[in-house]
Amino acid sequence: MRLHGYYRSSTSYRLRIALELKGLAYENVPVNLLQSEQKGEAFTSRNPFGSVPLLEADGRDRVQSMALIEWLDEAYPEHPLLPADLEQRYTARELGYAIATELHAPLNLPVLKYLKDPLGHDQETVESWYRHWLARTLDPVEARLAQLGTGDFLFDAPGFFEAILLPQVYNAQRFGFDFGDKPHIVRIERACLALPPFQRAHPDAQPDSPENQ
Repeated sequence: MRLHGYYRSSTSYRLRIALELKGLAYENVPVNLLQSEQKGEAFTSRNPFGSVPLLEADGRDRVQSMALIEWLDEAYPEHPLLPADLEQRYTARELGYAIATELHAPLNLPVLKYLKDPLGHDQETVESWYRHWLARTLDPVEARLAQLGTGDFLFDAPGFFEAILLPQVYNAQRFGFDFGDKPHIVRIERACLALPPFQRAHPDAQPDSPENQ
């Protein structure tokens, strides 16, 4: 497998976590979003969406991280990311898709760039926008986790939900989001980051991270 992605992209990060949790070997191929490499003809001829990640697997280019995570679980059933129990699978999807569908669209890089140019908002306004939409989704995620009475992970071991949560928390911290009233999210993040799969998937561990230049 070859994973084309960007070290700080939340969608690339969530797919790295999924691959690591499933114990699947892959080659990391950096795509520089700041230089718009994902919009070049060489990339869009393979991925018309012009987005990361792109996963070369089983003779096919596959895109869209959420579809990819579920495909990985079906194609490689060992070390499942989704629980066997129907209701637990639903809960993992409920929380995971809340983050992926409600936050990625308004908070991704093209939207943030558009807010500054051509709309003319300054960085402080952009960051305020970012934190507003984070709270709108992470507040109910935290409330749901409190209702469920979770421990270190949503269920017995990290999986689908944690793969989606951790990248969003990472990006939120970059924008100064306050997690002081979200102890369940904080506890899950800390427990995950103590595990080698999450450490290997972390943005700072990637070859295109400034930490490794």
